[in-house]
Amino acid sequence: MSPATPQTVQNSSTQTPPSKKTTEDLPQGIPTIRVVAMPADTNPEGDIFGGWIVSQMDIAAGTAAASRAYGRCATVAIKNLSFIKPVRVGDEISVYTHIIRTGRTSITIHVQTWKRARDTHALSKVTEGEFVFVALTDEYRPRPLPPLCSEECLHDSCNTTI
Repeated sequence: MSPATPQTVQNSSTQTPPSKKTTEDLPQGIPTIRVVAMPADTNPEGDIFGGWIVSQMDIAAGTAAASRAYGRCATVAIKNLSFIKPVRVGDEISVYTHIIRTGRTSITIHVQTWKRARDTHALSKVTEGEFVFVALTDEYRPRPLPPLCSEECLHDSCNTTI
């Protein structure tokens, strides 16, 4: 029998602390929609259909755009859309929006979709992109955006970095 090998014991004070979360690890923007992915939303492989996720993102971005424009808006472009991770049936998705730019008639909104599986509280980003909207008249013609409220305004659409 060989003698027991001495074991090194690491002092807890010398252990490195767990890494801190960065802004990339956390949702950015205003929580706009939360919904559970259902079986009717799947593709032939059984994962949630990407088009369903894009439609949820468009609904959320449209809500933010209409709030800022005080009325009707239309999606005119989707830029830099990335699918990062799959979504499965039962996952809860949350869509976050943030107005990043406005023009005379247009609003550009950064949209992120995050998921939480039913059996955990951990969040992970699944999609992100930029949605561009144009404010419209009742006759579906572009119209100028109204001015923002005062600096003291508490509306989500007015308290954004533009």
